[in-house]
Amino acid sequence: MDLKEIIPDDVLDCVGLACPVPIFKTANKIKEMQPGQVLEVQSDDDGIEMDMPAWCKRTGNEYLGLVKVEGTDEYHVFVRKK
Repeated sequence: MDLKEIIPDDVLDCVGLACPVPIFKTANKIKEMQPGQVLEVQSDDDGIEMDMPAWCKRTGNEYLGLVKVEGTDEYHVFVRKK
């Protein structure tokens, strides 16, 4: 799956927020979504590379992957609600 082709159902901007805030906000946002919907989380905290897959594994949500935005410190992470 090419992550650049994913069209998220919602986008969560966590740029400027340090761990664990992006995971906390993701947990709250995903509760509002329907099963199968995809959330894109935008973050500049490099801890999200390890934290998001671990959170998905713990919660049963599907970690689809991460894209590092070229020329920036931003990561765009994709999660499908279980």
